[in-house]
Amino acid sequence: MGLEKAIIHGKEYRKPYTGAKAVSRSCRNHGGCQWCEENRKYRYRKENEKTAQMLAEYAKGGDDH
Repeated sequence: MGLEKAIIHGKEYRKPYTGAKAVSRSCRNHGGCQWCEENRKYRYRKENEKTAQMLAEYAKGGDDH
């Protein structure tokens, strides 16, 4: 049953979205607000910092490998 048909026949039981208003009223899953974006990209940001540090170390000639 499609969503429109379910609504017409009273079979739609999903609650309206009412969460995360403390951070941003427009925030949803995978949202673009600053809070969600920082949380979602934490691992990649740390990985980029580590890579940048390794490249700087390599450029100084401190790599013994």
